Amino acid sequence: MATLSTRLTNIVGDRTAQVLEKSFGITTINELLRHYPRRYVVRGELTDISTLVADDEVTILAEIEAVKLRRANGKNILEVVVTDGSANLSLTFFNQAWREKDLRSGRVGLFAGKVGVFKGRRQLAHPDYQLIPDGDDVDAAVAEFAGKYLPVYPATGKLPSWKIMQCMKLAIDSLDELPDYLPSQITEQFRYPSLKKAFLDIHQPPDLDSAENARQRLTFDEALLLQLLLVQRRAEITKLSTKSRTPNTPKLVAAFEKKLPFKYTAGQIEVNSQIEKDLSNKYPMHRLLQGEVGSGKTVVALRAMLSVVDSSGQAALLAPTEVLAQQHYRTITKILGELAQAGTLQAGEIGTQVELLTGSLSAAEKKEIHAKLATGQTGIVIGTHALISDGVGFDDLGLVVVDEQHRFGVEQRDALRMKAKQPPHLLVMTATPIPRTVAMTVFGDLDISTLKELPSGRVAITTHVIPVLEKPHFLDRAWQRVKEEVAEGHQVYIVAPRIANPNKKLTEREIAAALLLGEELLDNEEMVAVEELAPQLSSAALSGLKIAVLHGKQSSETKDQTMAAFAAGQIQVLIATTVIEVGVDVPNASMMVIMDADRFGVSQLHQLRGRVGRGSAPGLCLLVSSAQEDSPAMQRLNSVAATLDGFELARIDLEQRKEGDVLGRSQSGGKSHLRLLRVLRDESLIDQAREVAVKILKTDPDLSNLPELNSEVEKLKLDEAARFMDKS
Repeated sequence: MATLSTRLTNIVGDRTAQVLEKSFGITTINELLRHYPRRYVVRGELTDISTLVADDEVTILAEIEAVKLRRANGKNILEVVVTDGSANLSLTFFNQAWREKDLRSGRVGLFAGKVGVFKGRRQLAHPDYQLIPDGDDVDAAVAEFAGKYLPVYPATGKLPSWKIMQCMKLAIDSLDELPDYLPSQITEQFRYPSLKKAFLDIHQPPDLDSAENARQRLTFDEALLLQLLLVQRRAEITKLSTKSRTPNTPKLVAAFEKKLPFKYTAGQIEVNSQIEKDLSNKYPMHRLLQGEVGSGKTVVALRAMLSVVDSSGQAALLAPTEVLAQQHYRTITKILGELAQAGTLQAGEIGTQVELLTGSLSAAEKKEIHAKLATGQTGIVIGTHALISDGVGFDDLGLVVVDEQHRFGVEQRDALRMKAKQPPHLLVMTATPIPRTVAMTVFGDLDISTLKELPSGRVAITTHVIPVLEKPHFLDRAWQRVKEEVAEGHQVYIVAPRIANPNKKLTEREIAAALLLGEELLDNEEMVAVEELAPQLSSAALSGLKIAVLHGKQSSETKDQTMAAFAAGQIQVLIATTVIEVGVDVPNASMMVIMDADRFGVSQLHQLRGRVGRGSAPGLCLLVSSAQEDSPAMQRLNSVAATLDGFELARIDLEQRKEGDVLGRSQSGGKSHLRLLRVLRDESLIDQAREVAVKILKTDPDLSNLPELNSEVEKLKLDEAARFMDKS
């Protein structure tokens, strides 16, 4: 008999096992059983063709009524019409004329794919299918691999849903009894099935209630294991011993606050107090600081860094990109003035040295900064992943600040912390507002502080959507508005989703998708690109203005020079990709035009728009899109235009997109967990799991009395480490 760790080559054969691994990364029975059905259809009541809705993933049982091979756009197109007796559906195959031998009129089969509409007719392009052998009883043939309820799995062309069903049956039939890692009192309390029954009921359900109960059990498992990991991590942090960073004489902090041209908001005062208390502890601070764009997180973080320097320690700020690191460096040195000039002729009586460390520096420059860090001469260092590299050492690293945490894995922030001689304090910042349940599932090992109010003097940003399909003249007016803004002495960002459009041919699947949507067969899917838009605007709509481009493929020197010139007002219009998304602070920039805005996520649009309205002039953001007026993409843009509440937009973003996309790939749980858990939908389940985790660990901190459960938590830790190694 097999166990969960048994490799699939022993169950389904070498060839199928290779396809499973290549398609889904599945190598063991455990991984296969956690490839869950998306939904179920009932045998004998498979999808009614007349009720099909565009964009639905469907599996239908139907008879082939007609087959026709024709040629169009240089392609052989095989059209197959199938019927369920009440309505017809077209199946389309490109350059696969050989299928005509199989797909003969009168044959019956299962057909699966995504419903599209072309010229008013429903159709499937390149559907998966399984034909029922001639002369076989249809119900018996379907039952052979379907059972009463047919699970529909995430599938590929080489591995259709019914093939996965067959693999699943082989795996389940081979399994011995499974030890259940959930304590019996928990399964009894919540009336959950055992682990083996949960697997059986989700893949071969006798009824839909059993399938739902199994799904609840397996979803709870994911939530509980994650909460156990996070609660344990928090407990481990409080056991660590570190140096209290309460300065005896906070000279730098006092001098810094005296220089500030504004008063702290009530929120900043509260967070400053929380951080001050954390830094005074003998165990490391572990705090997440989240706040709206422009809410003053950098000032709070800088005060914390100066407090650590006042206590004879050092602070490091880790940023995800060179543009952001350089921006932080400029902002911090500008605020500090002579306080950042220790050891130079410009220095005052008190101060420290602030350095910028990035990968683009020369070996000699890096070596000099490394030496200053090692001796303690530099109090604050700002940098990218270069801070994690070999050769970087600190005299007394007391505080690590990580900006835009969702762009890093847990291990990357820990890699910097490991460079300290004793556990340093940690402050994580993000301008992407985080719903409560996301905070519980992703940042559950951190204390959370939130800045919601904007500093006094910040002006509101007005956002409008420009639907170029319905109202193309609105775009002409937008360019006129750019010229008016520049004429008033302000500056403008224009953002595009691409650096340049690649010159590539469409694949057959892309051609199929284009036909289904009724689009022209273009040689490539055009998106507005920086390198094409800039010369177009320079020679036409925005001629005469000082225009520059900025994108990620430019050299660090070019990017830095361009941003410095824009900040100095020497550039009037900056045409850029999303490299300006976070941290860029040019108060004189009052307007932003985002091209192909539907290509960006809700939170990303909110981040981008936060680059304007940072000075005294009102901010204006125009979202340009060619999406259809009633499309989900346009609805998303209208949501962004309707509110400046980042927390509300974060919820919308999470509802509309995969959580992995929102949280960052390294935060979303990888391939072995968070398969079923949805942080908005399952809020009550997450709360429940958190309570259970706290209760379990209160009496059994090391899970020594629950070895099976401890083993699952350890696997979760190994998964995180493996993903970090993959990214290294």
